[in-house]
This record gives sequence, structure tokens and C-alpha cells, in this order.
Amino acid sequence: MAKLGVNIDHVATLRQARQGTEPDPVWAAVEAELGGADLITVHLREDRRHIRDRDVELLRHTVAVPLNLEMAALDEMVTIALRIKPTMATLVPEKRAEVTTEGGLDVVANARTIAAAVGKLTDGGVNCSAFIDADPRQVHAAKQAGFTICELHTGPYALAAAGSAHDREFERVRAAGEEILNCGMQLNAGHGLNYTNVQSIARLPHLSELHIGHAIISRAVFTGLRDAVARMKMAISNAD
Repeated sequence: MAKLGVNIDHVATLRQARQGTEPDPVWAAVEAELGGADLITVHLREDRRHIRDRDVELLRHTVAVPLNLEMAALDEMVTIALRIKPTMATLVPEKRAEVTTEGGLDVVANARTIAAAVGKLTDGGVNCSAFIDADPRQVHAAKQAGFTICELHTGPYALAAAGSAHDREFERVRAAGEEILNCGMQLNAGHGLNYTNVQSIARLPHLSELHIGHAIISRAVFTGLRDAVARMKMAISNAD
């Protein structure tokens, strides 16, 4: 069964709506762990629109499960990651105007910059994951850049209409996942997954981790975070 990484960014988004102190994403991590989260994921963006430096600092010292820090391949973020030492740094693309991450990291086009960031993080003892589209070119570029983990962007699969388009997107994810494994890297997946569409992805052979946020936090508004996480764990388990 794939491990579940719970992304708690949207808890911080709600806090920032009032520029206050609640709800606290650090407490959200506690609730997620009590619900069965295997990892906690946060994205420290350059513009600090939701997760803040204080959150990452406290999470690093309080979570009992691995901490996955999503970040852009920027010198500032590399410096922060080397100081905080999350369990894993997932390099993602970042644009100020986007509502959420719109696509995978283009390792092919930015190989030198990304490889330099990966080298510094790896030398500093931080495992590196590439959040990439389901594209064999990106898989091979990630391998060459020094990544040991690839997280496949499942957004196109999640948004595809039922039928041939959905089947086509799933096949792209499946084939890219197979290529990641053939390259000797760990296979993770995430983005846009919910309680219904997660099962097909969870059945991918040798899938290690699923990173899911929006669907869990949305359900938590009505049921509480512990229950929302536990129900996602059940959905993943039922895929076996």
C-alpha cells in the first residue's frame, strides 16, 4: 500500500485570509498524523502566500513522520532547506500568478540550474524528488540531474473526462511510472487526486507515496481532519 503524504497548505491559506494565527498548520499536522498520515507535505512559496518560514521551522521540530518540503529550485529555498533539513525536498515549478501548481517541473529545459540545486541538497543530506509531468523525457532528465525520486503530476488525469481522455491520461501516468522504476528511482504521485480517482493511481505497481491536499482539507471542513485523512487512507487501502 502506498504511503499517504498529507499536504496542509490549504490550512495556511485559510489562516492567511485574515492574516491571523488560526487555523494553525502546525496543529493541522498533528491532526493529520492522528488520522494516519505517513508524511506531511508543505510548499514554501517564494511569495509566502500560505505556508510561512515559521511554519516550516516548527513542523521540522514537531512532526513525528517525515516532512516533505515542496520548493522552487531557487538559491533562497535551497539555503532554507539545507538549514531546516526536511526528510525530502520536492522541486516544483512556481509562478506568481498561478492559483496552484499548473504543471510539472521542466527538467529538460532547466537542467543546469536544477542539477545544481539537487547537488547542493544531496550533499547536504536532503533527499530530492522531482515533481514532473508524465513524460519520459522529463523522467530521464530527472535521472541525469541527480534525483532519486520522481513524483508524477496527476492533474491532467484527475481533470480528464470519463472515457477515452481519462484512459489516455492514465496510460501516460502508468507508462511514465514504469520508466521511473526502470531508471532506478522511487515512484510517487500527486495533484488533483480525490477519494474517487485515487484508486486507479494507487494500484500502480511499486508506487511508494501519494501526496494529496485539497480533497482531504475540503472534506475536513465537514468531518474533521483526522476523519478525512483516515478515509483517504481507507480509499488507498481499498485499491489493493
